[in-house]
Amino acid sequence: MDLVSRVQRLPIGKFHYTLLWVIGLGWMFDAMDTGLISFILAKMSEDWAMSPTEKGWVVSIGFVGMAIGAVFSGGLADKWGRKTVFAITLVIYSIATAACAFAPNLTWLLVFRFIVGLGLGGQLPVAVTLVSEYIPSHVRGRFIVLLESFWGLGWLCAALIAYFVIPKFDWHVAFLVGGLPALYAIVIWKKVPESIPYLINRGRIEEAHALVQGFERQCGVEVIETIEVKPVSEKQNVSFTQLWSGTFARRTLMLWLIWFGIVYSYYGIFTWLPSLLVKEGYTIVQSFEYVLVMILAQLPGYVAAAWLVEKLGRKATLAGFIGMCAVSAYFFGQSNSVEQIVLWGCLMSFFNLGAWGVLYTYTPEQYPTNIRAFGSGWASAIGRMGGIVAPLVVTHMMVMNNGFSYVFMMFTAVLLAVACVILVLGEETKGKSLDSIH
Repeated sequence: MDLVSRVQRLPIGKFHYTLLWVIGLGWMFDAMDTGLISFILAKMSEDWAMSPTEKGWVVSIGFVGMAIGAVFSGGLADKWGRKTVFAITLVIYSIATAACAFAPNLTWLLVFRFIVGLGLGGQLPVAVTLVSEYIPSHVRGRFIVLLESFWGLGWLCAALIAYFVIPKFDWHVAFLVGGLPALYAIVIWKKVPESIPYLINRGRIEEAHALVQGFERQCGVEVIETIEVKPVSEKQNVSFTQLWSGTFARRTLMLWLIWFGIVYSYYGIFTWLPSLLVKEGYTIVQSFEYVLVMILAQLPGYVAAAWLVEKLGRKATLAGFIGMCAVSAYFFGQSNSVEQIVLWGCLMSFFNLGAWGVLYTYTPEQYPTNIRAFGSGWASAIGRMGGIVAPLVVTHMMVMNNGFSYVFMMFTAVLLAVACVILVLGEETKGKSLDSIH
């Protein structure tokens, strides 16, 4: 039995759940850092008397960094290893976030936010690739959605930091708290194993064999002494043209469109929610409270998606959740009371974040091992382009008459278009082994 098959046959147990929570906490810190800026910006913009354009650039510059980080980290992860790049990117964005607390002016803040983006954008595609390559195909979708659920916990942490720290200690301290995850890199280095397909691809067969034997002992199955290796992909070389060759062209087009649309809508909505609510006449503390409630609604969204992704499949679940998010976004934009804002905001949050969990499952399932992190990184990078554009569009629409309503009508249209792309171009990947993808 070859090394990859031996990993795939391991019964789900302590090893898999340990991998989930260790990578998941790294994911949570990524989300916490991403969420913090949306809360900090509501207060910082008052202190620094920032214009709508300046506020837009504070958010957008982070996405410029995310796009670059996603592209380069994917290629580096295929070259240096998933574990190494995962740890490095966490340290980069944590230290840069702490540095934001000492930014003397907007220019330096933008520099630090760009570096934060490099780390944030680089970590996510690498994390999901690593977990995907260790989880058996029959539960892979569920595990990736559960991994993505740590994103909701990260935003919850950001909301709690904003609610308890910013009013009492100011936003500088919130940035310093965002730097603490750098210490977690030590845990990652000790607890996270390197990807077996990656080790095979780089010719480190003995190292991969020793790792697999350790997993077999830990899981209580037969420890196989002989080494058998199947090629995990046809080529070790990674190139951009591979993403647009043969069967990959349709998959790449689909992923790029989905990622652009979902990132555009997600960050356009959730990064600006506190500021949008303040503009509608709610206080900063009230806006933090409402967004906190909406963030809590993300968690059951992940649970529902984790169950449906293995029952209905990736394609139907992803298209369905995005379609329902579009409906919720429309009614959120028409809301004229606190009750309606919270209700439709919670539903929008529920479906949007459930869709994210499925997307992170679906993306690495489109590519073989040698370009999996690279392809996932490029899809994420194109998504970040949407994150760059969305804040600038929202800031200009916010100053229009009835701008709140128009912003969410625009997001409704974008989300419906994404759902159509999935239905037309998507392929079902439920139950497929990653080493069979070609």
